[in-house]
Order: sequence, then C-alpha cells, then structure tokens
Amino acid sequence: MRPGLTGLAAGLMSISALSFAEPAFASDETRESWRLFVTDQTKAEVSVINPDSGTVENTFPTTGYVTHLVASDSGKTLFAVQMDHDMVNVISSGITLSSHGDHSDLKVTDAALLPAQLDGQRPVHAVPHGDKIIQFYDQQGEGHVFSERGLLDGKVDYQTVKTAAPHHGVVVPMGDYFVVSEPNLATPVKEGELPPRKGAKVIDHNGQQVGDIATCTGLHGEAYSAGLVAFGCEEGVLIAEANHGDAPQLHLLPYGDDMPEGKVGHLAGGKAMQFFLGDYGADKLVVIDPSSDKPFSVVELPVRHVHFILDPVRVKIAYVFTEDGKLHALDVLSGKIIQSTRVTEPYSKDGHWRDPRPRLAVMNDTIAITDPKNGLIRLLDAESFKERKTIKTGGLPFNIVAIGGSGLVH
Repeated sequence: MRPGLTGLAAGLMSISALSFAEPAFASDETRESWRLFVTDQTKAEVSVINPDSGTVENTFPTTGYVTHLVASDSGKTLFAVQMDHDMVNVISSGITLSSHGDHSDLKVTDAALLPAQLDGQRPVHAVPHGDKIIQFYDQQGEGHVFSERGLLDGKVDYQTVKTAAPHHGVVVPMGDYFVVSEPNLATPVKEGELPPRKGAKVIDHNGQQVGDIATCTGLHGEAYSAGLVAFGCEEGVLIAEANHGDAPQLHLLPYGDDMPEGKVGHLAGGKAMQFFLGDYGADKLVVIDPSSDKPFSVVELPVRHVHFILDPVRVKIAYVFTEDGKLHALDVLSGKIIQSTRVTEPYSKDGHWRDPRPRLAVMNDTIAITDPKNGLIRLLDAESFKERKTIKTGGLPFNIVAIGGSGLVH
C-alpha cells in the first residue's frame, strides 16, 4: 500500500444526524464537537443527535423514507436520498472545520434543512468529491453535479453529465473528466426494468468519450483512495487512475484463478494509505492493494457481514458488524481480525435488503452502532469495545453518519 492523501479532519464519515446550538467557548480554545445524523427505517425524517447529551436536537422531515444518507467530503452537508420518492433533501450539518496548516478552526452552528430539493427520477448513488456532490438518477441515466458552496448559498444550479441510457449507474469526477458507468443495451430486459452494466468509460467536460469502454460487468460500488477510484465488477476491480491533468486511465485488476468464488459490490477507500476494502460475497471481505502484484487479500469472516467501515483516525483498522450481533476490528495490513465483541442480538441478512439492520459510524475514539430492534444507538469505546452509553431513539434507527472533529474555537 502506497502512502496516500491525508483524509479530512478526524473522521467525517458515517450516517444520520441532529443539531445543537453553538456553545460559548473561551477565546482560542481547542474543542471537539460531533453530531450524529440518523434516519429511521420507516419514518420520512432525519434526526440530529448530540452524542454527548444523548438528546435529539432536531428532526427534519423528508418527502419519503431515506434510503441513502451521504455526507460531503467537507462534512458541511448531507444528501438524504429518497429513491422511491424521486427526491433528495440537503442538510447543513452546522459543523465547519477549516484547515490552517498546523491546526484547524472549528465552527459550530445549528444544523438546518436547506431549501434545496433535488428532484429527479429514481435517485440512488450520491458521490461526494471535493466541493462537489454528484447525484445520479437511474431512470434518467444522468448525473447532476452540484456545488456544495452553491447549495449552502441557496443555489441549486447543476451541471448535467449524461450516460448512454437510463440504468443503475454512477458518475465520478476526476479532474476535468468524468468516469461514468456504461449500460449493456444489447441485453434484453423486461418492461420496466433497467439494463445491466457492462463497464465504464471516460468522458470530457463536453460529454465526449475519451478512449475505449473498459469491461466491468455488473459494475457496482465505488470508492476513492489517493488519486484512484475503484469499482466492483464480476471480473475483478476496475481502477481509474488520475493522469496528471490528462484523461484518467482505466485498468482492471482481475481476481485470478486462486480467488474463491465471489465478487466485489461495495467498496471503501483508505484515506492515509492507498488501498480499498470491499465485500466479497456474503461472508468474506477483500483488502485491495492496487500497487501489489497480488492485489487481493481475502478475509474470511465467521458469519455473513452486515456492514463495514474504515476508521479515519486509526487508518489501518476497519470495523465489521456481522449477523451474529458481533463487532470486529480488522487490521487491513495483516488481514486479521484482532478484536471482537458481541454488541446486539443477531440480525439475519436473509429477507429484504431494506429490513432494519445495524449501521456503523466513527467519532474519533467512539464507534456508534444503530440497533433498530431495540430503538437504540450504542456508543462503544473504539479501543476496548466496551459500551459507553446507549441513546434511546425509538422507532427503527437505520442509516447513521457522524460529522465532527476538533479545532480551535475563536
């Protein structure tokens, strides 16, 4: 794994939230502030939770049930995607971390539901990248590129990036270019169904294709790590590599004959090291080092995985929740599980993919886990895995995103 770009302030990653007013701080005092943004499995809302007090500071109504909750790279905004209601609501987290070289400044205001309502036909994948977020609309076959600064200023202008046809796809920016999924229009589909994916291609800012279509059957999953973007495929993992201002280069990392049966469909990208962590079937994960001659290291799990995330602070650690109710710490360098503990009762992966199951978020030295069967968020110490507290939410807490960090408050 090559050293990569340093990630944003300690741990912007996660799912779901609440808002609290800015406390009175002494001049130039260093403080740490976090918020949890949480969706409910059945209610059309996003809650903002103060993890210190355990209180719900605000609840924002949405048009429909939030299927995906995605934070921007800066953590200033979240996209609440409601794919069954053709709507995306945008939330201001109220937490701003501004880098000043040797330190960051922290500013905390109320979280807010922004007036922007991003309607389109079946929104699913939202991809944050720098100051931009790209929302893809499956039934339109196009991505809308929004400026985060513009959304915060009340502007909903966007650039449209079109693909070949409507499909369950994705658009990823790389410099002045975009990597876009390519549907297989030669495959017959039933009425009302979308065509499968056959690969990806690079287009320029004028929408013109650059180079050939790269094969990536069933393309699904996308993640960024230190100048690389990875996509899961049936044949392997497709890598898009930045090319010093020119069109990014696409190349496939084939699984190889020594790999067990499976494929990657979900990915997370390392922030301080260049690597990816992906699922590989229902009961395995795979660590992907694109710089290695043998890029895939398969991790066998005791039972099927439910959710996994990377720790943005402990950069070689990933957390994996499995259907037996256990949380595991995975050392991605060794590929070994180094710690496990039971957190909840079992959550089977059988049934509908939307059935309520736990999700994970990280707040510096704390892991947050939704426990929908009990209407709880469980907060665990990231080192000891001991439960610090529970937050009673009621309902069926599902997606959870943690936003925050530490900095000087002036």
